[in-house]
Amino acid sequence: MQLPIDQVRAAFPALALADDGEPRGYFDAPAGTQVARRVIDAMGHVMVQACANDGGLFRTSVTTGVIVESAIASAAAFFNCGDDEVIFGLNTTSLFFQMAPLIAHDWRAGDNILLTRMDHDANVSPWLQAAAARGVEVRFLEWDRESFALKLETLPDLIDARTRAVAVGHASNFLGTINDVAAVCAAARAVGAVSIVDAVQSAPHMALDVAAIGCDLMAASAYKFFGPHAAILFVSRRLQAIIPPLKVRPSADVMPTRLAPGTPAFEAMAGTAAAIDHLAWLGEAAGTMSAAQPLRQRLVAGLAAAQAHETDLMRQFLAGLSDVPGVALHGIANPNRLHERVATFTFELAGKSSADVAAALAARNMFVWHGYYYAWEPAGVLGVKERGAVRVGFTHYNSAAEVDALLGALAGIARGG
Repeated sequence: MQLPIDQVRAAFPALALADDGEPRGYFDAPAGTQVARRVIDAMGHVMVQACANDGGLFRTSVTTGVIVESAIASAAAFFNCGDDEVIFGLNTTSLFFQMAPLIAHDWRAGDNILLTRMDHDANVSPWLQAAAARGVEVRFLEWDRESFALKLETLPDLIDARTRAVAVGHASNFLGTINDVAAVCAAARAVGAVSIVDAVQSAPHMALDVAAIGCDLMAASAYKFFGPHAAILFVSRRLQAIIPPLKVRPSADVMPTRLAPGTPAFEAMAGTAAAIDHLAWLGEAAGTMSAAQPLRQRLVAGLAAAQAHETDLMRQFLAGLSDVPGVALHGIANPNRLHERVATFTFELAGKSSADVAAALAARNMFVWHGYYYAWEPAGVLGVKERGAVRVGFTHYNSAAEVDALLGALAGIARGG
């Protein structure tokens, strides 16, 4: 299941770029991945060959309709759900803000919702605002500072018959932890609460399966899994049946128009489908799947190959990071627990501000983030809202040589170089 890294990297035009002869080191994947060539080609094709609204009887409109149907089918395969359970949007934050008042329409005083202290604020603020508007209590599921895992044992004390919604992140954009979202969703389902999963950080690294997780709502942003600035949202049929529509009067009261008002970005839909195709192709590149297999099977195989490659990179990075003086990692460092995290690492260097470290790496043409990355809750738990931390993220297009170069740079910065 080994990825041919040179072949994989060749699929991304940006990876061939250099500045003054210095290659670019893209370690900023948690904030946005580079874009696969097939995504760029697909979007260009739509904008030239199918630049029309759908629903018409002429050639370009008919072609647009085919593109829409194909993109919806791809997104359904991505989530492992029905074609009538998917909508497209601008990004996960916008989709959650769009859905929050619909889900909260019948909340009453005395009700409560449950959020977590580990989530990106996209999966916190929309629900906080909805709760404030409806006058309901907000509760928080905490995480353990030693294990970097949610305290799932406290769920029985936090969820009760008046819990109306539970929101949880699949993987943390700050700590890298993969959460047991199926357990959280099961606890929500037991009391009839709506379960909401933010899969933005897990989507580039592992196969999503809403059927196995048992959630009502799941979102992922395509620009975090090698596609355009767009997002896809799974909305269960159960949830569709209990929320009001969000549409203009003439549009059909069926999915996706029932919950996706206005004309979508057709080129972004095509680009998202192409990004999903890229992930499926990884299984072929690794030699574990043929192109003739169904898309869902190829996706699962492709993401398994990506995850195996990224696990090697994580092991390499953690081993090298232990030799960097003054480093403090905020997340799982045990090499026996790599299956519990994605390849996102947040850390601090003693005596160095996060901005100084990021700037020093940028001077070496290595791209990383500093700050708290909209992870307001975990940054607050750790007390780093003000000073921030450095974040490095790897994905399947990163190479072992790049990880070595990054580690060497970090060691030099830590030693004052």
